[in-house]
Amino acid sequence: MIPDIIGEFAKLPLLPPYLHPDPDFVYGVNFASGGSGALLQTAQGYVIDLHTQVRYFKNVKKVLREKLGDEEAGELIRRSVYLVSVGSNDYGELLNITNSTVTLFPVDKQQYVDFVIGNLTNAIQEIYEQGGRKFGFLNVGPIGCSPSIRVLKNNGSTCFDEISAVGRLHNVELSKMILKLEKQLNGFKYSLHDFYASLSQVLTYPSKYGFKGGSGGCCGSGPFRGVDTCGGNKGIKEYELCDNPNDYVFFDSHHPSDKACQYFAKLIWDANHTFNKPCNLNRLFQLS
Repeated sequence: MIPDIIGEFAKLPLLPPYLHPDPDFVYGVNFASGGSGALLQTAQGYVIDLHTQVRYFKNVKKVLREKLGDEEAGELIRRSVYLVSVGSNDYGELLNITNSTVTLFPVDKQQYVDFVIGNLTNAIQEIYEQGGRKFGFLNVGPIGCSPSIRVLKNNGSTCFDEISAVGRLHNVELSKMILKLEKQLNGFKYSLHDFYASLSQVLTYPSKYGFKGGSGGCCGSGPFRGVDTCGGNKGIKEYELCDNPNDYVFFDSHHPSDKACQYFAKLIWDANHTFNKPCNLNRLFQLS
């Protein structure tokens, strides 16, 4: 949803998914796969992993070269912006959920983060080698504050900070990685949005941003509607649905509401250095 809104800001048509039966890639393409991560084992067998998404990108380059010629296709690849948001699902794999409670598996968290960042680094370098130069990044948000995880932590009364702390560690390493790539890769340009900070503000002060609640979802069941049963998911036919989804930061147990997506997309597009470094996405689009 957020990338679609950003595409509107950039005056682009709706980006087709890569697997669309009759796509036109000239104005962009969406490789995203819900639930996927930087690690191959994240939701393996159910999603398109990041490595495969990059392979699909290489296929798109071949299609563009056949359609536009080498020079025009190369220029299109160079001036395009590559929006990358990955990591949350990888860290969701660390959750040990038993008897409706949640803990973290006993792993070396720094090492695990390094694996995630390493895979992401490889993906960015591959895109760069294919001609990509401009990258938009979102860091990982406060994972432990989603309704699906809050409901397992004291029935939703508090966030599960242990998993959010892993997200914060990821964000530190992500910033280091981007700065390193900027020094190593000639012509590498980027915009990094601090999604952890922007979402945390909205969840802490929801009324300030026009929301009635930040801790629960509009659709689902259980405390704070944090159980993922919206629309009959998991075979459970009975679930709750709020009157107005735009009253909520989250629509269901995982995903932001349309109003929240609009707000965050606008921040990513044109907010100042408080949330976007070294520039916002609008500025990145304008860079040559």
